[in-house]
Amino acid sequence: MYAPRVFVSMLGTLAVFAVAAYVMSGSFWTAFIETILCAIILQIGYFIGIVYLVRREKAQMEKSRSAEGTHAKARTDAGGRDSLSAEAPARVHIQDH
Repeated sequence: MYAPRVFVSMLGTLAVFAVAAYVMSGSFWTAFIETILCAIILQIGYFIGIVYLVRREKAQMEKSRSAEGTHAKARTDAGGRDSLSAEAPARVHIQDH
């Protein structure tokens, strides 16, 4: 959700709602109060939408991390053992000069 586009769309929606409310009620103050209530409802909906998107993204990231971790661990366990040699390690002689 691109924020400037959401705000412009919200203002357009509120303007159309305000005109429709004024035409239906014939009262400026009634239309004004109804438009304020509509703005509050839109903000609550926007907040719920953002929370939903963030939670969904977090769940997808955790799912992909767990899948990658399991896959990487299996790859390390299986592949790491194949590259080990059966020879004894070379002895390192450390001399102090």
